[in-house]
Amino acid sequence: MDEFKACNLDYFPENILIDVLSFLSVRELVRAGRVCKRWRRLVKDQKLWRLVDLTTWKGVTSRILWVLLRHYLGCGLRCLRLRGLLLSARGGTFLSEPWLKALSAKCPRLTKLYLLHADLRSLPNCQILPPSLQVLELRGCELPRTFFIQSLPTSPTHPPETAEATSSVGGQRHGRDRKRKGLGPPSGVGIERLVLNNVPSFTDQHLLSLTSWEKLCRLELRDTFRITANGLRSCAAKDGLSGVEGLSRLKFLEIGITGRQGYQLQMASLGLGAGWLGLEELSLGGKEVGPGLLCASRLKDLKRLCLWACTLSELQIVRSCRMLRGLRQLEFLDVTFQPRQSPPVEEGEGGGEGEQDNEEAAGADGSNEENKTLDINDPIPNLRRSLAVLLPACSLVFTNCSVQINAD
Repeated sequence: MDEFKACNLDYFPENILIDVLSFLSVRELVRAGRVCKRWRRLVKDQKLWRLVDLTTWKGVTSRILWVLLRHYLGCGLRCLRLRGLLLSARGGTFLSEPWLKALSAKCPRLTKLYLLHADLRSLPNCQILPPSLQVLELRGCELPRTFFIQSLPTSPTHPPETAEATSSVGGQRHGRDRKRKGLGPPSGVGIERLVLNNVPSFTDQHLLSLTSWEKLCRLELRDTFRITANGLRSCAAKDGLSGVEGLSRLKFLEIGITGRQGYQLQMASLGLGAGWLGLEELSLGGKEVGPGLLCASRLKDLKRLCLWACTLSELQIVRSCRMLRGLRQLEFLDVTFQPRQSPPVEEGEGGGEGEQDNEEAAGADGSNEENKTLDINDPIPNLRRSLAVLLPACSLVFTNCSVQINAD
């Protein structure tokens, strides 16, 4: 027993100590490295620096970023989350161009970058970010006008001003020419997923610049109030004179406005009426659900549809989804369903309510025994039965949904 009383952390093997240190935050790790030489060596193990979250460290400055990069961050870094100084009283430049270049050189395996409240207006464009990035998420950030423009490599026959002028218009055509010649994709932007959450400075011009990104397959626009329907139409993947133009590689698109006060609703989802080619997954949220459902029937390649944070009626859903024969999954997330208003019986046959009658007939096949075995997460049984008849190959998912109860 006396031997066990004298034991301390020095008796544990290094792999167990590394597992214990993995529960500490970045700030606590830095402090733990000051205990002794052994702990300092253990703290620098790259297993502890794969997922680095600095958003909870409010006192992070550019000087601290340089210290972390020189002494701790290395080839093991996969995901980095940073909080900028945009809403801080200190202000100043947080992410500098030299630091980002050093990050690219020392962390070649960094695939995900999350920036919160960062001022990126001092950066020339997104190509200054690490080329290994596959996911870029921006929340509450400020962007320059030319941030998403992919500049083409300069050559003696193409001066810099010509390359800059044609970067947003002919970027995709340049990429196809390189593929035809067997040169591979152009160097620079290799981001596959772009998430923009509450970025008011993101406009249609930024969206048009994304058409030169050849690897972009997922685009999430949340509370981007300056995106219009015309902006989405101009970027839609469509057949052009030189093949497929626009965001041709885009497979997933999310548009959502949660209804902040003081902003005019643009109804950007009306741009889906252009009929995006190759778009397989669509997510609509908030005030963009209504206009988006009106145009979703033109998306011939759509396989998955997600509706979230909205209020919908059963008739509205059935009318909008009856043309989506290729739909495989329909998901409702935080949706409030309005109960169906049944017409009076003494009115006789109503010619304009034929669709509702069909829904009643579709629900008649379920019988009372099926109603007893309904899933507890299924808020509206009639809606499930109606969609089962219209879309037999589609699976329904209800998550945190509710039914609106009228006072009557």
